[in-house]
Amino acid sequence: MNRSSQLRPERIEVVDDAMADVLRQKSSQERLRIAFGLFSSARRMLLSHFCSEHADWTDERINREAARRLSHGAI
Repeated sequence: MNRSSQLRPERIEVVDDAMADVLRQKSSQERLRIAFGLFSSARRMLLSHFCSEHADWTDERINREAARRLSHGAI
């Protein structure tokens, strides 16, 4: 593995150059739609995980934990 492809703790979210080119060609609205879709998908996955792993949790607690995780603990 060369140095440019190694993960660095200060920069984990690296966009591939080819993907960056694709995203640059999208309109602001299209990029926002993609981002919202990714966020929604992550939220659904978290909710599903919490439901299966914590059957004793209430819906409120599941939603609160998902919000906390998605906000990096800000909530």
